[in-house]
Amino acid sequence: MDTIDAAPDASRTRTRDAIVEVAAGLLDSGGVAAVTTRAVATAAGVQAPTIYRLFGDKDGLLDAVAEHVFVAYIRTKALGAETGDPVADLDAGWATHIGFGLANPALFVLMSDPDRGTRLVAGVGGGEDILRNRVHQVALAGRLAVTERRAVEMIRAAGTGVVHTLLTIPPADRDLDLVEAVYGAVKRVIIADAAPVPLIHARTAAIALRANLADITVLSPAEHALMVDWLDRIAVG
Repeated sequence: MDTIDAAPDASRTRTRDAIVEVAAGLLDSGGVAAVTTRAVATAAGVQAPTIYRLFGDKDGLLDAVAEHVFVAYIRTKALGAETGDPVADLDAGWATHIGFGLANPALFVLMSDPDRGTRLVAGVGGGEDILRNRVHQVALAGRLAVTERRAVEMIRAAGTGVVHTLLTIPPADRDLDLVEAVYGAVKRVIIADAAPVPLIHARTAAIALRANLADITVLSPAEHALMVDWLDRIAVG
């Protein structure tokens, strides 16, 4: 009975996956304009009502395509070997993000839409979680010169801006040194020297303690909240 009941669901999943794969291919080759209901239905060998039944509308299909490719990307980032050097791991994450954007221009632009990006993060977790964790590891090592939130926001803004800028330039004319120039500028602000000067030392110590605060159990809830406030204020100077 279970096998019989599961068959329709399995068939539905296979059909849905096939449609998403076809739509992803059309998006990659022709951009969003190429992902029409008629083109997808023809290429996938299904009727148009099947697409509406499974995805609601074209926007729902594009969400599914973005999620499909995004999940594969996130798995690549999440499974990347960590070196034991949190700053080097942060560097690797930046390179992966830029490489993905340049290799998947139509999808990157699609995912950069604020509403769609919010839905993806809410539905599948995502690259921002990995970025936050890598920034947190830098903070734990006492190498972060700004708050974790500021570091994450600066890296996100820089990464998105660099990819969008390069995508407006023909591939043959792109100056890829821009990638490292921008990232280098960000790192000069967010990464502290291994042997910081006293003022920076106070800030990085506060940031590192803030990052480890969850493991400190001797404080009452009120004391913990007060400590968070103090450390955050020290961190921003």
